[in-house]
Amino acid sequence: MWRSLVFCMTWGLGCAASSPPPGVVQPPPGERLERIAGPLPGHGPYPTYSDALLAACPLILKQPQATAGRPGDQEFPLRWRLSKEYCAWVYYTPDQQFELSMLAASAVQDDPGKRSCALPAVVEDPRHPPESLGYVFILHNHPFENELSDFDIRFAVAMADVHGLTVNTRAGPVPLSIIAFFSKGHDPTQPTCDGFFQYVPGTGQIIRWTAREKGRWQRRQIATLTWLDDTNYRIQRQ
Repeated sequence: MWRSLVFCMTWGLGCAASSPPPGVVQPPPGERLERIAGPLPGHGPYPTYSDALLAACPLILKQPQATAGRPGDQEFPLRWRLSKEYCAWVYYTPDQQFELSMLAASAVQDDPGKRSCALPAVVEDPRHPPESLGYVFILHNHPFENELSDFDIRFAVAMADVHGLTVNTRAGPVPLSIIAFFSKGHDPTQPTCDGFFQYVPGTGQIIRWTAREKGRWQRRQIATLTWLDDTNYRIQRQ
């Protein structure tokens, strides 16, 4: 036991907890969540979706093993093996506010080359009827700065089929999309929120956002995704 503890402290990774941290829901191996609770205690509500994103990025990236540093780092292979993804919804309520759901995590990663988190399609907020909620953003982290995966893209489309391509808010329609936060730092114990990748099923846009001073984000569309049929798509780089 003590040898394992020293090993984890030496690498600055922390040992796996017997229970998930506050705000994180992790079902036992082999089980899946049918719904995720909301709102996340101690966070929100947010008057705009930009405020919700600015709050969610550091919150998700600071979770245990949410970042693995840079691929060129000496410790990266071990940090990658121990890394985890956390996912959540940003949803819109009848109070005309944006909220964060609890974070979902998976106990087991069955593919050594990928990381995933199983986000339920439904948020359960006891303050509001289920049909009154608008589903805006699927949030998750990538352990390092890499683009959206095939699973990310297909999950976003599946959620758009369930909830619709846009959500009507007091500021106008907001398209449902999937977002992957990343940190460009080398130290996983002090992750920085450096940006995110976004895929918008309604428009096919794949966008890279990078953090700037005073809470501003710089937007650059990096590709357009076009579906060729029900199962195949083409990505055209900009």
